[in-house]
Amino acid sequence: MDLRKLKTLIDLVSDSNVSELEITEAEGKVRIVKGGGAVVHTYGQPMYQQVQQGQPQAAPVAAVVEPVAEVVAIGHTVKSPMVGTFYRSSSPGAKAFAEIGSVVKEGETICIIEAMKILNEIEADKSGTVSKILCENGQAVEYGQPLFIIE
Repeated sequence: MDLRKLKTLIDLVSDSNVSELEITEAEGKVRIVKGGGAVVHTYGQPMYQQVQQGQPQAAPVAAVVEPVAEVVAIGHTVKSPMVGTFYRSSSPGAKAFAEIGSVVKEGETICIIEAMKILNEIEADKSGTVSKILCENGQAVEYGQPLFIIE
């Protein structure tokens, strides 16, 4: 997650009535807790917050960033070969190249990634049935980011 975005989220939590905020994105999971206590975190176990008893005070904000496990799915993952913008169809009003349940053949176009004003057709690298679409239309994607699961 971008450091500027993280700082903005921390500032928003500290300036609001929200006491806890958790956000999960492709590149990680962030939990921001506002409180007078300490944040205890152990990987592989839930995070806990210990709250001190007593007078309410100006609460410090703590942020814990933890890695997110890879998407575990049965089937083959089609990953983005480049950084760009993910599109499910060739134009806004056109039918999507692939839907959940669509049968695709190896080499068949399943989406487009726009990079530097060039529309790059992304082809299925395995034949099968699309079981999951992991990106939203118009979403920015990174190199190696999972796009589809094909069973």
